[in-house]
Amino acid sequence: MKRVEKVSSGGKYEEIVGYSRAVKVGNQIFVSGTGSVDPTRTNAGINEVYVQTSEALKTIDDALRKLGGSLEDVVRTRVFVRLDADWKLAAKAHKEAFGKTRPASTWLVGTFLDPNILVEIEADAILS
Repeated sequence: MKRVEKVSSGGKYEEIVGYSRAVKVGNQIFVSGTGSVDPTRTNAGINEVYVQTSEALKTIDDALRKLGGSLEDVVRTRVFVRLDADWKLAAKAHKEAFGKTRPASTWLVGTFLDPNILVEIEADAILS
């Protein structure tokens, strides 16, 4: 299937690694692992899991909106938290962002390229 569109959030690793923030194929959108890097390229909420999760979800929502979707279209998330991060705070932000949508979700412990990142989220969406 042919790629329809792709978007970038301007994150430094997108260029270094060679990936897009999100890619739309048909009525599906795939969002890459997203941390809490704000548009000025600094880490938002250093040492604050809830803030980082909320910021990552805002970046995901922005990418989805650029491709005609929103968080309401998300059917699956993958949430990676650093071992010493309070996953319950990440879960609180995740639940607030998705409300009644309640996508399928997998939670894993991992490490990240940037040592200031406590959480990173991937999302898959299907547009109706």
